[in-house]
Amino acid sequence: MKITIIGTGYVGLVTGACLAEIGNDVFCLDVDPRKIDILNAGGVPIHEPGLQELIARNRAAGRIQFSTDVAASVAHGDVQFIAVGTPPDEDGSADLQYVIAAARAIGKHMTGFKVVVDKSTVPVGTAARVQAAIREELSARGVSATFSVVSNPEFLKEGAAVDDFMRPDRIVLGCDDDALGQKAREMVKRLYAPFNRNHERTLYMDVRSAEFTKYAANAMLATRISFMNELANLADCVGADIEAVRRGIGSDPRIGYDFLYSGCGYGGSCFPKDVQALIRTADENEQRLHILEAVEAVNENQKQVLVRKIVKRLGNDLSGKRFAVWGLAFKPNTDDMRAAPSRPIIAELLARGASIVAHDPVSMEEARRVFALDFADQPDALSRITYVDEPRKALAGADALVIVTEWKAFKSPDFAYVKAQLKTPLIFDGRNLYDPSTVAEQGIEYFGIGRSETTFSQEGSVNVVA
Repeated sequence: MKITIIGTGYVGLVTGACLAEIGNDVFCLDVDPRKIDILNAGGVPIHEPGLQELIARNRAAGRIQFSTDVAASVAHGDVQFIAVGTPPDEDGSADLQYVIAAARAIGKHMTGFKVVVDKSTVPVGTAARVQAAIREELSARGVSATFSVVSNPEFLKEGAAVDDFMRPDRIVLGCDDDALGQKAREMVKRLYAPFNRNHERTLYMDVRSAEFTKYAANAMLATRISFMNELANLADCVGADIEAVRRGIGSDPRIGYDFLYSGCGYGGSCFPKDVQALIRTADENEQRLHILEAVEAVNENQKQVLVRKIVKRLGNDLSGKRFAVWGLAFKPNTDDMRAAPSRPIIAELLARGASIVAHDPVSMEEARRVFALDFADQPDALSRITYVDEPRKALAGADALVIVTEWKAFKSPDFAYVKAQLKTPLIFDGRNLYDPSTVAEQGIEYFGIGRSETTFSQEGSVNVVA
């Protein structure tokens, strides 16, 4: 099939590359010439494991191309995927300007039947707005070409997006009931048929339900994270170990283990904005989503929990203190810094006079860009952030090690080396990577999230911090 992908971000590039991999003829459009230049030069503007190799293989086979030519992109694809960004607006709602612009571009250039697929994460009712925009453009041209808008939300995890697309646990398709909607359904069903050979994964529903499903899924996952983080904070107070609690409740099949890890908060491009957008949708319909309002509040608070532990141990004034920070991206296997917990954590440490020596396996360049913007009006604070290309280099002379992202490279360090390099043998672990007793055997004071504010001496005795 001939497929057009509008937008070359995480969703667009992964969707285009994976659809090309199964034999489709894919045209990827972006209005940013910088991105297209990078892609045509053999690079990839984002970090996603396996994506660059996938794109290279399909470019060599002639199954995928990249361009800024809007007219050519509309002419190419019988199916037009809209996969542009929907950043949060000032009021927390999803900003649909790029989605509507893509719809208008389709309407300005189409001459025959098109299936327009909303792949971007969009609020309920967006398909109707996309339809209206296309109709307006067709009417202005005096063209009577037909089309149908399908909602096909993505469920990709950054860092595992290629595998998620190629081995989906579900494919959600929202289609209209009319004849054009049924024609569109059959075309998209044929497109996704290779992913259903083992068993049928497609869930068919109306368009609005499909749009709602994406937000509901992310809101549920965010809720589980904030729920565990709130319990972790209470566990610190009562002397319980949240990791033992996680295993205890996760063993219940009705609950399961996924997304029950406590830490220093969630970030990224999806959970924060999708929770906000769903809250905003409720406001527009004179409803209150009390649970999601709490989820968001808990998450914002959680991003300061690690700093509060540091302050409790080292004092309010951190002037002259240096912290080794391992991990900057919001999660492993990505360079995405959007809403990353490292940003408010580092900002607070700098505000208290500290300096930072940071390392992240892939997000260093993006971190430099983001922090330059965050501290554009605070040159002194910005000057106190140093980046090193190896985690070990961050340790020398630091007053403590702060772990913010759970990269695999950080999971089994040489604790004897860590202790020898640190000025004070202190680890503040925002992702609970280590067993406290293992760290204690090396004579290192350890503070996790929900690990009962407990330090362990080398002799194995336990002292609960007041």
